[in-house]
Amino acid sequence: MTCYIRGLRAVAMSPARPTDHTETSTMRIRDITAYPVSFPIPADKTVSLGIGRAVKRDAVIVRVQTEGGLVGWGESHAGRAPGAVAQLVNTTLRQLALGMEATDVVGIWDRIYRMQLASHGMGAACAIAMSGLDMALWDIRGKAVDWPVWRLLGGHDRPIRAYAGGVSLGHQPPAELVEEAQGVLARGYRALKLRLGDNWNADATRVAAVRAAVGDGVDILTDANAAYTLDDARRVMPTLDDNGVGWLEEPFPPHDHRRYAETRTFGRTPLAAGENHYTRFEFHRLLEDGVVTVVQPDLSKTGGITEGMRIAAMASAWKLRINPHTSLTGLNVAASIHMLCSIDNPGYFEADVSRHNPFRDQLTDWQAEVDADGNVRPPSGPGLGVEIDEAALAAFPVIDGPGYV
Repeated sequence: MTCYIRGLRAVAMSPARPTDHTETSTMRIRDITAYPVSFPIPADKTVSLGIGRAVKRDAVIVRVQTEGGLVGWGESHAGRAPGAVAQLVNTTLRQLALGMEATDVVGIWDRIYRMQLASHGMGAACAIAMSGLDMALWDIRGKAVDWPVWRLLGGHDRPIRAYAGGVSLGHQPPAELVEEAQGVLARGYRALKLRLGDNWNADATRVAAVRAAVGDGVDILTDANAAYTLDDARRVMPTLDDNGVGWLEEPFPPHDHRRYAETRTFGRTPLAAGENHYTRFEFHRLLEDGVVTVVQPDLSKTGGITEGMRIAAMASAWKLRINPHTSLTGLNVAASIHMLCSIDNPGYFEADVSRHNPFRDQLTDWQAEVDADGNVRPPSGPGLGVEIDEAALAAFPVIDGPGYV
């Protein structure tokens, strides 16, 4: 056939080829299953943070299988209600995505958005639940073409700076905290995050003690876990400035925009937030306000890899780096590093150095390891490059109740 366009020379075009469904049918989603899992924290390994003392940890593991037999794995954050998040995946999201092409990550994301988030408001539960599903779909996409996710996303295998985080470095006496910090640095880390939110005076004492012990060559970051008052932030800021702290993370709840803006005037230490912001629509205001300059989406909360890449692109337009908050298993950890290897504005990767995390140590077949320069690299296998020990899932039955007391 010939196509004529006014003002241009005619261009000969071949008839459109009929769509071949033989190949794509094997990629249709056959099943979706979410597994809520928990483990208790022994009393001698517990850590106190601004939100309380950690007594257990939870996660939701999402398994997606295609008609052709490919299996992808993802991790949804537990959202303080792992059973409820898993139930949302196993019912509503399963019904919405079943039978769709597993490679159609944008289409599946948009369908869930239109059917759930757009019509019912930006609910955390749905954003969290769809995050694990989206992550599993990217795992399948990589396995289908035998590529790691970083390559699918247009990135490359490169070193990513890591800091020692997770549920660690909490409200110990200064001498104990210094000892733990020095142990972390001996493992190769060149940056660490201290937990604030006890009281501003004790927090300031701990920050100063760690800085005096580790010297100026180590980046110290801080996280108040939304436990501060405005007066706490005002009083602690001079110590953070004097000790060259890299950021003050979540001094207040994420919706408290006015207190964030006021705190920005108290000193030079940058403010960080994002782990409790859901989808690009909530990050839009965070970026436009210009108050928070350290952007921290969690791929198991904010909408998965698909949405994480959109948020990273938005932040890039403001010349801001992405420093993802990581969740609990090797799935989220791997996804976070894959994304950091695939964007033009990567910041820090948050490594989990918790004293007790069997999800990290037993549930998956891969762990992020820091090198002598304090960097990590992504897995090299197809997809996320991480597999779940399905037999091990049964060893972590869900535990109801709060994770912090």
